[in-house]
Amino acid sequence: MADSIQALLITPPFTQLNTPYPATAYLKGYLNTINVSSAQADLGIEVLLAVFSKEGLTHLYNCIEAGAYELSQSNQRMVALKQAYIASIDPVISFLQNQDSTLAYAISGREYLPEGNRFESLDDLEWAFGNLGTQDKARHLATLYLEDLSDLIKETVDPFFGFSRYAERISMSSESFDELYDCLNDAPTFIDDILFDLLALKIQESPPVLVGLSVPFPGNLYSALRCGQYLKRNHPHIKIAMGGGYCNTELRSLQDPRIFDFVDFITLDDGEGPLLKITQLLAGEINVEELERTHILEEEEVVYKNKIPNTIFHHRNLPAPSYKGLPFEKYISFLDVVNPMHRMWTDEKWNKLTISHGCYWKQCTFCDVNLDYIGNYQNTTAIDLVNKIEKIRAETGISGFHFVDEAAPPKMLRALSEELLKRNISMRWWTNIRFEKTFDNELCQLMAKAGCVAVTGGLEVASDRLLIKMKKGIDIGQVARVTKHFSNNGIMTHAYLMYGFPTQTEQETIDSLEVVRQLFEEGCVKSAFWHQFTTTIHSPIGKNPDEYNIKITGPKFEGFAQNDLWHEDPTGADHPKYTKGLNLALHNYLNGVGFDIP
Repeated sequence: MADSIQALLITPPFTQLNTPYPATAYLKGYLNTINVSSAQADLGIEVLLAVFSKEGLTHLYNCIEAGAYELSQSNQRMVALKQAYIASIDPVISFLQNQDSTLAYAISGREYLPEGNRFESLDDLEWAFGNLGTQDKARHLATLYLEDLSDLIKETVDPFFGFSRYAERISMSSESFDELYDCLNDAPTFIDDILFDLLALKIQESPPVLVGLSVPFPGNLYSALRCGQYLKRNHPHIKIAMGGGYCNTELRSLQDPRIFDFVDFITLDDGEGPLLKITQLLAGEINVEELERTHILEEEEVVYKNKIPNTIFHHRNLPAPSYKGLPFEKYISFLDVVNPMHRMWTDEKWNKLTISHGCYWKQCTFCDVNLDYIGNYQNTTAIDLVNKIEKIRAETGISGFHFVDEAAPPKMLRALSEELLKRNISMRWWTNIRFEKTFDNELCQLMAKAGCVAVTGGLEVASDRLLIKMKKGIDIGQVARVTKHFSNNGIMTHAYLMYGFPTQTEQETIDSLEVVRQLFEEGCVKSAFWHQFTTTIHSPIGKNPDEYNIKITGPKFEGFAQNDLWHEDPTGADHPKYTKGLNLALHNYLNGVGFDIP
């Protein structure tokens, strides 16, 4: 057994398959500076690789055969092809980990892989993907192969399963803890049992005093609580803290004490301060009243401890994230969709880093600008930023960076580009921006020279009236000019698109699509994604619905999560009616067709 550590930081299943989610790396980087020994683990990729292996599939098929499940015709065929799947799974995973590129030729020939239901739409998909090279075609076929296996798992041993989220449905809009609580008190699922085995190994390798569970999304809340449940039952002396994006947005008004059957601390906002105080509490250096931004249970009631003033950690003073212990070589690259930005997001390995903390604009009325991760804007220097970049590159061996800012400031992007060029650092990077007029041709050219390959930004409704109502601070003409500057310099632009904003009319939705059509046809935008507007409790619209002519109709808060709100929009269009048409049109534009269709 290895020496004990003070903190084990865990990302539970599932977030991303191609690269580590950065939350535990940020916290480990900080803990290194205060002499708190720590380890980190991404149980998402480890669970996935345990399932999708020769041993894992053998176990899966044995469970299916023992369970007498009613199978669809497609899955009956997959069970009949059991030996073909078991024989091919390890080489396929190795290929998707970029460890054996020679398999591409065998896979592309359509003789190597057993084929299930997902392959039936391959003719349509080949049209969508165009004339792929051998490697890409093979990765796409291997992705379909794994998705067939995922469908088999969902129909049989574990209906919660998904590659980038797990049990997400029961964690979304969970105003009440009842359904989650009932599921957690059911017998463990097929995936749960594998999760428990891997967690047991982690605890045995380096027994911690504290386990920190990072929950960025609803799709890994259930697994986080299963981890907590296992630890409570088998290692009751280990304390458990939970934090992350889900907690920061959904659990601010927490009242239900039952969640503390699974964890001891629930922290809000940036994790460094709360984690420091928790480690000091466990070391006997402070008492419980000195905790910061942390929910605990006292006398069977949820109590929020937040000693003021908080310990301040300015963004410019924080150390570089440390990815030590995360297995970059194990992550896999899927190829499932035609969207080029989604491919970049899910296809390649990226180091994730923030240029600035929060958003320098923080005025958009649909955004959670009242929360710390957006409203608390802090900057750093280009020298400090590039020092962190060099440290992370040396540690991970990965040269690509995804700067995960809410909106990277143009001044910092200029300074960053100049510093990278000054130090002669060759790297590829991309980030999220606002379509500011500051992004003129000269700045875009500078960014491209410094390695910028893509930007993402919110065009949202593509209506000047509604952009004003949103307080976006941009207009359609400005977006067109800025995206053209990026395009002219070889930087791919992805636009986030929104429909269903309060008071948005049918004609405005149609006009928005026309703007999007023109941006694609002119080559200004190469990628985009539509989502339907949702009111959140932390946004200006959610706090002042009367100003936007909508009525909040629910849901009723029942002591657990509180974020998304239901609303009625008496002056707006029937927005769900347009979902299919908007997505179909966008699918066409992504493929360079359909520009002449009304």
